[in-house]
Formats: sequence, C-alpha cells, structure tokens
Amino acid sequence: MHADDLGLLVLRLVVGLTFAAHGAQKAFGWWGGPGWPGWHNAIGRMGFRPIELFAVLSVGAELLGGVLLALGFLTPFAALVLAAQSVVIILKAHASNGFWNKSNGIEFPLILGVAGIVIGLTGPGAVSIDAAARLAPTDTVRLAFVIAGLAAGVLTVALPTEAPSSQSKGRATRAR
Repeated sequence: MHADDLGLLVLRLVVGLTFAAHGAQKAFGWWGGPGWPGWHNAIGRMGFRPIELFAVLSVGAELLGGVLLALGFLTPFAALVLAAQSVVIILKAHASNGFWNKSNGIEFPLILGVAGIVIGLTGPGAVSIDAAARLAPTDTVRLAFVIAGLAAGVLTVALPTEAPSSQSKGRATRAR
C-alpha cells in the first residue's frame, strides 16, 4: 500500500463517518441530535417545501453519502450528494454567522465539504470497494459529478422558500 492510499483511506473514513454521524443525529437523535421530529421542524423553519422531501433528502445525503464515502464505494455519487448537502448547509444554516465554528459559522461544514469534494476528484484510493470492484471513472466523470453536486446545492438554496404560516408554525410546535 502506498502512503497516498493510506492517506485517502484515513480521510475517507473520518469525513464519511462524520457526515454519517450528522445524518444519524438528524434521523435518530443520536449523540444529542434533534431526531426526526426536530429535524423536520428545522427544515420547515429554513423554508424548504415540501418539508418531508427535503428532510429525507438531507438526512439521506449525509447518512448514505457518508457511508458510501467511508467505504470508497460509488465514490463519485457520494461526492455529488455530499457536495450538494455541504453547499446547502453552508449557505442556509451557517453563512450568516461568519467563518468561525465558534460562532456556528461556515468553518466546519466548509472543511467537511471540501474534503468530500477532494476525495471525489482524486478517487477513493486503492483501499476501497471501488478499487476492488475496478470501478474507476475517468477524471472527466469525477469532475462532472462534483460539479453536478455543487450545482444541485446551489439550485436547492436558490429555490423559492416560503415563510411558515402561523398555522404551520402551530403544527410544527405540536409535532415536537
């Protein structure tokens, strides 16, 4: 094994499992996370509609994308969904707080997102399911997947959002 393959393995495991853990916080409430009802409400407060669709997409991106990245399986797809999710996280939840993580700024999600993108661009390395299965997309395909992920994130953020009505705010409160 080459040192660069070991480096990619460590990077994939840390970044992928960190994304997956954040998805588990949202889905199951593990490690002090909001759980499904809390995440559903958060998606609604951010103005995404339909709430259920965006809650499923965001949790699925983190859980599935994170596990796939950690395993080095379907790595371009994992990079696509994690790039999209990172853009949404950064622009919808953290950008207004500045850069530093101390103030809930973009620092942490930016680092995770960029690391996922780097893995998507370079490939998962020799110690991966993709390598064992000989799934080796070209540089152009890897680049296209990353660009598609970034574009999907930007388009998601650009979707018109609707402020929750007083009626839907009441439902969200009761759902807790």
